[in-house]
Amino acid sequence: MRGMYVCLCNAVTDHDIRREVADGVRTFAELQARTGCSDCCGCCEPEARACLQQAVEQHESAATLPAFVAVA
Repeated sequence: MRGMYVCLCNAVTDHDIRREVADGVRTFAELQARTGCSDCCGCCEPEARACLQQAVEQHESAATLPAFVAVA
């Protein structure tokens, strides 16, 4: 499955953002430092921030589920 490009300047996809969240990224500054997302033209910043927030929320909610609950 291919990811949707969020930052064209640095070829950062929504999958990249979710992967970074899984690796511990929680702030936009951390995302920028690791991926370069939105450090050129900045047009992607609103979408990148929204994608980051959604990924953090999903990651945290999955972490609070009991171990026997399957996550789709």
